[in-house]
Amino acid sequence: MKAAQALLLSALAALAALPAGAALAQEPPDSLRPEDRRCLTCHAVRGLAVTLPSSDVLDLVVDSKGYGASVHAGKLACVDCHPGQAVYPHPPIQAANRRDYALGYYQVCGRCHFANYSRTLDSVHYEVLARGFRDAPTCTDCHGSHNIAAPSEPRSRIAQRCGTCHGETYTKYAESAHGSALLEEANPDVPVCTTCHGVHNIQLPRTLAMRYASVDLCARCHEDKELAANYGLSPKVSQTYLDDFHGKTIAFYREEGAKVWPQTPVCTDCHGVHDISPVDDPDSPVIKANLLATCQKCHPDATANFPSAWLSHYEPGPGKATLVYAVRLFYTFMIPTMLGGLALHVLLDIWRLARNR
Repeated sequence: MKAAQALLLSALAALAALPAGAALAQEPPDSLRPEDRRCLTCHAVRGLAVTLPSSDVLDLVVDSKGYGASVHAGKLACVDCHPGQAVYPHPPIQAANRRDYALGYYQVCGRCHFANYSRTLDSVHYEVLARGFRDAPTCTDCHGSHNIAAPSEPRSRIAQRCGTCHGETYTKYAESAHGSALLEEANPDVPVCTTCHGVHNIQLPRTLAMRYASVDLCARCHEDKELAANYGLSPKVSQTYLDDFHGKTIAFYREEGAKVWPQTPVCTDCHGVHDISPVDDPDSPVIKANLLATCQKCHPDATANFPSAWLSHYEPGPGKATLVYAVRLFYTFMIPTMLGGLALHVLLDIWRLARNR
């Protein structure tokens, strides 16, 4: 009790040192622990800040409402993440600038979230951070610090957070078939950044492993029969790709563990990456009017009839690629008939020889 009283008196002394007219930005929520409310006695006061050696001004004000609604509120105390600040007067901040201060807390999250923290050490973000790019994101850059919310509430928060660094990519995504459905309709079925790139162990997308994996990434959604039925799409787009000359080449490379970059196109080469358009969009690269230009990226000598060899992810049938369907049907019956007839001929010949003896 005496320690708590001393801490409260110290906080009141800190308040007295603030400029005249200073006031709480927000009243601390009643749901917070008493010790956290005591911290907010000072840290919810407008204008509380400290100037670092680099002349950066470090804002020390905590949004009480945001912290009270965070996933940590009521579960973690302030000193769990700021153990060095458990005493007052607080020890001086050693960071030279605001980025040094943020990076100093990178490992703090690992105390509770060790598995996710360990995954970040294998990510492209940590790789560039280790190479000296100090603006590479850490836990708090993506999740926030005091106002941490569940990343999927709302789900659009994920894409918007990635967009703070990858602005140009986010703009393309926001205008795409996937992004517009997420941002304008709150559609829960479309992919967000982490669906394709991973969450904490994000890898460099321009790698051989990612190129091979891209087909499987698209197939996660586009082979889902329920999703396909909901949106009037074919659930066999992945299989039809793997059955054609492009897909069979990629499958061969993957099975053989090839270490060379395959020039054969994967999904993103034709449909785009972040700027994927609906198939009825006049600018879509895979509609009939634009398909020749798409094919000419790899086949510069392709003529107007060249794209006709592609069946557009449809299986041949009576109403689609009828001639191909007829030829396939013919061989479906002809080959077993020929092999069966040959086998019957051999068996009859053996029976005749045996009988003659």
